[in-house]
Amino acid sequence: MAVRVAATLRLADHIAAGRRTVEALTEVVDADADALRRVMEHLVTAGVFTRAEDGVYGLTEIGEQLLDGDPRGMRAWLDLEGAIGHAELCLVELLYTVRTGRPAFPRFFGRPFWEDLSADERRGASFDALMRSRLLAEAPVVAEAYPWGTLGHVVDVGGGDGTMLLAILRAHDGLRGTVVDLAGPAARAEQAIAAAGMSDRAEARVGSFFDELPAGAGGYVLSGVLHDWDDPDALRILRRCAEAAGETGRVLVVDHLDDDLAGASDTEGDLRMLCYVRGRERGVEELGALAARAGLSLGAVVPAATRAVVEMLPAG
Repeated sequence: MAVRVAATLRLADHIAAGRRTVEALTEVVDADADALRRVMEHLVTAGVFTRAEDGVYGLTEIGEQLLDGDPRGMRAWLDLEGAIGHAELCLVELLYTVRTGRPAFPRFFGRPFWEDLSADERRGASFDALMRSRLLAEAPVVAEAYPWGTLGHVVDVGGGDGTMLLAILRAHDGLRGTVVDLAGPAARAEQAIAAAGMSDRAEARVGSFFDELPAGAGGYVLSGVLHDWDDPDALRILRRCAEAAGETGRVLVVDHLDDDLAGASDTEGDLRMLCYVRGRERGVEELGALAARAGLSLGAVVPAATRAVVEMLPAG
């Protein structure tokens, strides 16, 4: 928690900028000087910071990971005022989840994860930024791994700010795309599409993947969506995609797979999904079972960096 406090207060960046004493740090962060000093001392003991005899603090190799510009991007994920750092506080209720099977987040915060995210514009923007940071390196790989260009038009269902869709469109000239998401993400997707100069090939629509989707596209993309939901809700989402895809379209699930195709099982991620929203990480076999219940059949499974593109075709 001390590391998370340091990440939230951006202490590493302030130290790197020359504010290397508790007094100097207190001037730029909202903190009590005595409490901050005691946290800093613990972080010295933990090997995150160094302290010289004159009380000047520095960064260790571990502490450098808390810099905003560090390529590993850890600071934003640990930030207690960001979407994920905030959400992880609910893990103290893991025992409740184990005993009841219910998600910990609503018990801890008083409302469901998605409702909480929608109610706070800052956390919503943080969530989009964190999801985008995960996608930026791998979206181009996903875009090249599958023949998206043959689909004519793809709908990115629950596509957030459009990061994945834009990567696919950049890699496939002539392909058109639509992002469907709730009002906040859809507005950010519209801005991203305009900034990318792709308004002639893409659009964003406000909608829910539990409701009717725009019909007739060649492909319906679910990128990092299904693991947020338990089996009944994941099935509802797949059925909506199958309805919209009709007899000629296909559903493409893009995600980390919880089996040997993607390497070791992501047990940590699975517990997060369980506690946040009662979601779950799934492997190919589990996705195949859901697909069959939605009137779809598994097609190709294409590795793409740490993710995979799982193709689902109309059954029969």
